[in-house]
Amino acid sequence: MKGGLFGRTIGFVHAVDGVSFDVDSGETLGVVGESGCGKTTLGRVVLGLVKATSGEVLFEGRNIFNMRENEARRIRRDMQIVFQDPFDSLDPRQTVIDIIGEPLIVHNICKGKELVERVVDLLTKVGLTKDHLYRLPHEFSGGQRQRIAVARAIALNPKFIVLDEPTSALDVSVQAQILGILRDLQRQLKLTYLFISHDLSVVRYMSSRISVMYLGKIVEVGITEDVFTKPLHPYTQALLKAIPVPDPDMAKWTIRFKRDVEIPSAVNPPSGCRYHTRCLHAQPICRETEPPLEETPHGNGHYVTCHFWQSLTEQTPDSA
Repeated sequence: MKGGLFGRTIGFVHAVDGVSFDVDSGETLGVVGESGCGKTTLGRVVLGLVKATSGEVLFEGRNIFNMRENEARRIRRDMQIVFQDPFDSLDPRQTVIDIIGEPLIVHNICKGKELVERVVDLLTKVGLTKDHLYRLPHEFSGGQRQRIAVARAIALNPKFIVLDEPTSALDVSVQAQILGILRDLQRQLKLTYLFISHDLSVVRYMSSRISVMYLGKIVEVGITEDVFTKPLHPYTQALLKAIPVPDPDMAKWTIRFKRDVEIPSAVNPPSGCRYHTRCLHAQPICRETEPPLEETPHGNGHYVTCHFWQSLTEQTPDSA
């Protein structure tokens, strides 16, 4: 971060700090957390769109940060992204055939009549038709624009796609359509997804595993149903409590946190556990020592970073 009269560096934003995870072929790993926790930066680092200060990203055993330009060009065919806002991610001066066909031309996949046929086939996969080929983005609704963005993402037959809040800018009914398309494409094309969202209900529907982020750190990882039914970290519990329910008395947990405390800055994160400033269960050790991300004795791939997760889960719902 730069500031001052001469734009000197006055600090560093710890947007993604010490994060480590894996995504298995064919699965959907959901990444959740409140705004500013580092979800989008994480997705862009994974694709090499944002340069990491250290660490590595391995795709099929190869570190994408150490690749030569020709190697990186080839691997870009296998790694794609769908951005949050389809209006911003589509060139307003290009027609649909140009938008979807561009990666096919750049990577020398096809051209001419074959290109047109390929683009029409891609449009069909996302629920559009050849009648849309020569229209501009502003002629479409938000849902249709996102379908175009999805068609562009699958144009090169990728193996891995980062979905960066792909439905957050859409109406609820349209969200359901886009999510259905994404799941169908995953089955048909054997895709692997990194699904980023702040909407827990959407993540539960889409993901086989969930990774919870707070202030640049992963605080809990587990199979989706385990995280939703047996949340171990106080922050995960607070997120789940925030999901609206028709009757508040039906809520499974009564989770509280310090409401009068500001959310810490990623420029100067707290020492120890980063959540301790908002956690009612914080003890001196939480301020002094950062808990590691460790698998619980129950196994099943459930990991958590909390010194007291076991005692918290043993409490009754009303006392939590």
